[in-house]
Amino acid sequence: MTGSLGLGEGTTGAVARGRRPSTSREDVARAALDLFARQGFDETTVDEIAAAVGVSRRTFFRYFDSKRDVVWGEFDDELVRLRALLAEAPADRPMMDVLRWAVVTTNRFGAGELEELRTRIRLIGTVPSLIAHSAVMHDHWRAVVASFVAGRVGGSPDDLYPQTVAHAALGASVAAFNHWAAGSPEELTVEVDRALRLLATGFDEGSPGVR
Repeated sequence: MTGSLGLGEGTTGAVARGRRPSTSREDVARAALDLFARQGFDETTVDEIAAAVGVSRRTFFRYFDSKRDVVWGEFDDELVRLRALLAEAPADRPMMDVLRWAVVTTNRFGAGELEELRTRIRLIGTVPSLIAHSAVMHDHWRAVVASFVAGRVGGSPDDLYPQTVAHAALGASVAAFNHWAAGSPEELTVEVDRALRLLATGFDEGSPGVR
């Protein structure tokens, strides 16, 4: 559940003699993901990532706090967007319809991002240190959803109702991501949409729009 990179470094236009071309956050992430896929996450060092894009170790840490933050991409920004989408939806629109729409919308990626996204998902699901860190990241995601649900049904985000919806929606979304990353021919948004429709209908395959 990861996307949209975009900080730049240096100046635009012609590059002065003897000075390396500008390197962006995207360049660092792309190089890191390539190394992770080829030689393993734990086996890849920050120095190797920096060397692959011709920057210093210090520059790497200007863009990312750690290797694992490379894998999660712009997750914090996606949470901000998810919260905003949930907040702006009409109050008379069914809660689960809003949630499904918002989650699908925040998980639309360009064609050029999909292979890297698959790499991210596979790493998060197979590397022990990333699996452990995902518990923290997913807790943030559930907090956004639980807050939205509590605003609809009343009470606290920590109450059973909001927490149940948040945990179930996360599980459905993760299942969709993993199924897609494993080679599903469907688009990611189709998989996420179907998983959340199944959840909203009590897993009734016969409900309209589920198939």
